[in-house]
Amino acid sequence: MNKKIALPLENGILCAHFGHCQQFAVVEVKDGAIADIQLHTPPEHVPGLYPRWVAQFGVSDVIAGGMGQKAIALFHEQNINVFIGAPMIEPKEIVSQFIDNKLELSANYCNHGEGHDHGCSH
Repeated sequence: MNKKIALPLENGILCAHFGHCQQFAVVEVKDGAIADIQLHTPPEHVPGLYPRWVAQFGVSDVIAGGMGQKAIALFHEQNINVFIGAPMIEPKEIVSQFIDNKLELSANYCNHGEGHDHGCSH
């Protein structure tokens, strides 16, 4: 499995809200193991910008806590898979669990209130 996985971070752990993160970790996976982790500071948040910005790093997957439906659709346009509902832990641990098919994607931590639609694409 060779992939590049982007994760939004806040204070070194997964950020609960994708669009308000401090950094993105881009984790390169080669032959089923973590080969490299690079941190990138995103530009100022403008709706719709992050999916294109993240795509420039050659990312194949995004793992997040919560994300709006529009952002998910924009990632899909870039041929990037989206996994939401990940736990608020360090990116290395998340990717290790993802590689081992042990990552539990449960609750959505995006805090938009009632009636906000979220989807998950595998």
